[in-house]
Amino acid sequence: MAKSKDIRVTINLECTNCAQNDEKRNKGISRYTTQKNRRNTPIRLELKKFCCYCNKHTIHKEIKK
Repeated sequence: MAKSKDIRVTINLECTNCAQNDEKRNKGISRYTTQKNRRNTPIRLELKKFCCYCNKHTIHKEIKK
């Protein structure tokens, strides 16, 4: 059985540009799902990923579930 404190956890990454722009012309917020090692990266993860709503590579930050 898996322990409650697994080392690898599933996280969600959200686009910072889409989250800041609350305009109605935006279709949505770009989100990615990935895994991280809790021991190696205890702080929140930030990756540069492609946002289909902004049509460019932007910084995606880890969000709380």
